[in-house]
Amino acid sequence: MKTPSASKSVLSLLCLIAGLGLLIWSLILDFSKSGASFRGATLIIGIIGIVLGLYYFPTLKHHRTIINILFLFPLLFAFAVTVIIPLFLGIGYSFTDWDGIRVRNSVGLENYTSMFTQPSFLWSIFLTFLFVVCNMIMVNLVAFLLALLCTSKIKGLGFFRAAYFLPNLIGGIVLGYIWQFIFSNVVTEVFKTKYSMIADTGTAFLAVIIVYIWQYAGYIMLIYITGLNTIPGDVLEASAIDGANPMQTLFEIKIPMIAPTITICTFLTLTSAFKQFDVNLALTNGKGSVDIFGQYLTNGTEMLALNIYNTAVIKNNYALGQAKAVLFFIILACVSILQVRISNKKEVEL
Repeated sequence: MKTPSASKSVLSLLCLIAGLGLLIWSLILDFSKSGASFRGATLIIGIIGIVLGLYYFPTLKHHRTIINILFLFPLLFAFAVTVIIPLFLGIGYSFTDWDGIRVRNSVGLENYTSMFTQPSFLWSIFLTFLFVVCNMIMVNLVAFLLALLCTSKIKGLGFFRAAYFLPNLIGGIVLGYIWQFIFSNVVTEVFKTKYSMIADTGTAFLAVIIVYIWQYAGYIMLIYITGLNTIPGDVLEASAIDGANPMQTLFEIKIPMIAPTITICTFLTLTSAFKQFDVNLALTNGKGSVDIFGQYLTNGTEMLALNIYNTAVIKNNYALGQAKAVLFFIILACVSILQVRISNKKEVEL
């Protein structure tokens, strides 16, 4: 009589043989350009057979670790193909004259030196940092106030939560064109003004900030609601018994107890604001005149992501655009790490 271990060995061996056979057969069909209707299914079944064979093989050391890696492989492979490999390829392309298709020559640091001689690029960096600072403060403030409202005892909380979150479901391009119509037609009619907000550089940048807050505050609000709901009710009851007023409860109990939530929301707002592209493109397309140290620029509302896109795609200078993207990645990584470290330190203090 076979033992359970022997039965598993036989089962795993059969699965491995069948899986490898189907896998090889599907590859042969692919190379021979035949069996198009079923070679995909053959490949999938073969892979499943190999996975089952490794899983049930009793004498293989760490076979469960192997099977876990196999199940994670599709996700890891997709992440490597879409993020890791393009990142390193992009760093390499930034030192060449890459035109989006082929590389002819290596140019060293020429792309990196030339981008710092462009006033438009330096202006986009400054504008991006200004946008990030404004939105980190305003989005988190508005989202936290909305979260306090949606965790109170008023009626219709579900409606309010859905209504505040709804703008986040609208795509940035569509949202930009909707608000372009609102600023150009609705606001001008209501306030009887001659010019739209997006007609002037200063007010156009303010319009981008307003739209971003309107879109993103609802999403951050849900995270704050989750943090506020994790505060133990007996702590709030004890503070009320001790005579704490609502403001004392807010600043002395609620805010310190949701410090990890504040860290998460600040990080998400920071990274999202840095990468702002779609609303900037649809609402103003980066246009707007500005005079910086005697230099007349026509990209007064163009932030860093849009500047990289215009350099690479619109101006067909992919190598320079890639160099700007590498610098953008370094700036974003450094600022994000610094923000998380500062926020974690504040958590300990609180």
